[in-house]
Amino acid sequence: QLQLVESGGGLVQAGGSLILSCAASGRTFNNYAMGWFRQASGKEREFVAVISRSGGSTNYAGSVKGRFTISRDNAKNTVYLQMNSLKPEDTAVYYCAASNYVFTAATTVARYDYWGQGTQVTVSS
Repeated sequence: QLQLVESGGGLVQAGGSLILSCAASGRTFNNYAMGWFRQASGKEREFVAVISRSGGSTNYAGSVKGRFTISRDNAKNTVYLQMNSLKPEDTAVYYCAASNYVFTAATTVARYDYWGQGTQVTVSS
């Protein structure tokens, strides 16, 4: 089992920034592509960003490209999501997840094996 624990969520005004962290334990962290997803109230969970095992490649949903940055530190078993220029529509519970798929294929919920408990991000207008 790979355990994932997110932190860093909170309340921020529109235009502000937050950084989310996700600490992993239990298995070899760099065996997995790591992704961030979000789920707004009443909506389905949606892909936000993914990073390759080495951290050298990333992919983003169109709605966050240019505003969010995913990164990882394999020495610290941690993945991050830097969120800038936040908008009210970014309000959601944010989840990190681990996938055995190559990162280019890891853009759907079904391709992830391990999930964190989620952290709430609320952006006020």
